[in-house]
Amino acid sequence: MSVIENSKLAIVGAGAVGTSLAYAALIRESAREVALYDINSTKVAAEVLDLAHGTQFTGASRVTGGDDLDVVSDANIVVITAGARQHPGQSRLDMAGVNVEILRDLMPKLVERAPDAIFVLVTNPVDVLAVAAQQFSGLPPARVFGSGTVLDSSRLRWMLSERVGVAISNVHALIVGEHGDSEFPLWSQARIGPISLADWMLTRSAGGSASSPGPVPFTEAEFESIANDVKNAAYRVIEGKGATNYAIGLSGARIVEAVLRDEGAILPVSSVLTDYRGVSGVALSVPSVIDASGIARVIDVPFSPKEQALFEHSAATLRASLDTLGLA
Repeated sequence: MSVIENSKLAIVGAGAVGTSLAYAALIRESAREVALYDINSTKVAAEVLDLAHGTQFTGASRVTGGDDLDVVSDANIVVITAGARQHPGQSRLDMAGVNVEILRDLMPKLVERAPDAIFVLVTNPVDVLAVAAQQFSGLPPARVFGSGTVLDSSRLRWMLSERVGVAISNVHALIVGEHGDSEFPLWSQARIGPISLADWMLTRSAGGSASSPGPVPFTEAEFESIANDVKNAAYRVIEGKGATNYAIGLSGARIVEAVLRDEGAILPVSSVLTDYRGVSGVALSVPSVIDASGIARVIDVPFSPKEQALFEHSAATLRASLDTLGLA
């Protein structure tokens, strides 16, 4: 499926995440034009040049950009990566206040220049900022949403694929809730191929104890360990290299493609919910159908009683942050 004719992706922020997203979008041919904006004129000019110099190898895409916000004009989709950087030991919610104020100024200007665009937040804390951006833009939640747990779910699928020894494309599992410390895997709906994860049998060489008579199922302790590894993955990367950028760039490009190709793809993005399993007024990640209109549908997925309780806890965590920021 090809991208819509003359499709334009605008990226706000030429830091590590924004430039990784631009690079991923170019090599994946996610959009016909990639426009990069940043207030740092020297930095953004250099990034645009560096990316443009490689376009011989990336198909028909072109790269534009600069420090004038007009570079986003008439974009089909705008991805916002600008904001305070997360430092080692700092939670995503710690950055909320500064980034909310950035959006308060930025969103009306972006909507003025790209009135028909879909807006995707990648800046953390993405769930809080999805609420803020939706309020400041005046657009419906279907057109202003966060990247949510698309990356977290990819991390989960990678860990499971390594654990069971199958291709990651055959692992079907999602992280839902907050993109942060209260997120959790939707284990009740997870599958390896056509087999539920609860029924999947592990060989002893893949992790069963030496005393096991044969293949064994996952244990609750293993589920808990994997969930914790996913939850802490970003902190490990930030501690080692200062930022997460490649994987979030790729996952951002995947969301862009779902919109520009009008795919109807199911992705766990973060949007402001209305009576979703009893939760309203906060942005949390749940499986959603993404097409050219943005979020075409939020899917009502069955939760186990434990998952419902975790989801309500995640909602309460976000609501407390929104209250503190005056966004509730």
